[in-house]
Formats: sequence, C-alpha cells, structure tokens
Amino acid sequence: MTDEIRAAVDTRLKAKGLSRADLARATGIHPNHITRALNNTGGRGGNVPPVWQAILEALNLRLTVQEGS
Repeated sequence: MTDEIRAAVDTRLKAKGLSRADLARATGIHPNHITRALNNTGGRGGNVPPVWQAILEALNLRLTVQEGS
C-alpha cells in the first residue's frame, strides 16, 4: 500500500488507542506480518500487487482510506 494509506492506518490506531499488536489480535494476523505491511519492509509485504498498480496508473486512480459509516 502507499505511504499515505500506511500513515492513515497508524493515525487511526493511535486515535483508537490501539497498538499494532492489538490490530494483530483483532485480525488474527501474525504481528510480524502487520509490522511488515505497515513498515513496507520484507520485500513484497504491504505493496499493491503489480497488476493493480498498473490498472490504477493506467486509469489515473489512487487508493485512499476513509472512515466507514
């Protein structure tokens, strides 16, 4: 995901008083995978798949995050 989306997730966690470990427990995803996705480390972890990136770029679109209703 983009830096903007990662930042939005971190901001949301802070606003809710949650840690990445809390997010891992809530999602059932291993904490290392959460950290890798939000830090964009470890190779492919957290990246937009190439096919989606190409589609979005071709259509001049970008992924954004917004609060649900």
